[in-house]
Amino acid sequence: MPIPENHSISVRLTAKDHAYNQIQQWIIDGTLLPGEKINDTELAQALGVSRTPIREALQILETEGFVKMFPGKATQVTEIHRESIHELLPPLASLQVLATKLVSEEIEENIITELADINQRFQAAIETENYYSALKIDELFHQVIVDAADNTYIKQLVRSLQAHVRRHFFHNGIVLTEASIADHRNIIHYLKRKKPEEAADIMKKN
Repeated sequence: MPIPENHSISVRLTAKDHAYNQIQQWIIDGTLLPGEKINDTELAQALGVSRTPIREALQILETEGFVKMFPGKATQVTEIHRESIHELLPPLASLQVLATKLVSEEIEENIITELADINQRFQAAIETENYYSALKIDELFHQVIVDAADNTYIKQLVRSLQAHVRRHFFHNGIVLTEASIADHRNIIHYLKRKKPEEAADIMKKN
């Protein structure tokens, strides 16, 4: 099980959170391949932690669908199937639509400004064909709206679903298009004018 040695370590995270974040990222970007068996001892050594936070992190990752644990046997990275994106996007869209409706009536001007700035960066990434950067910036655009809605459950579910979207990007070549730039502009337009239904309709389409 090849593990990079140059991964970053944040001193502000607990051992479990650091293990969770790093293992999830390795699964997303293919460092740990679909179907690969995970050795918790190797991971513990690589991340400089004991096996306990590794096991705790793997338990969370199992609930999120990134690994499958077979007690007393092995832990494996789950397979990823291209067609599963059609199961992933509808619930993500529904949550983002709900967040848009929650925030529309009382959105602050600084949020509107932030969204406009993010969309400019998103456009630049699309135009230079930096698609992974575009994906991350697109995620940030939607996250600003989710955060502004201030609903803990929406935040948690969106975070998990977005991680699966990033995994599909690496394994199945998701490419965002210029149409999303216009969608973002229209979302900002309707949010600024406090028209939740119109903003939500564009969000669902996007």
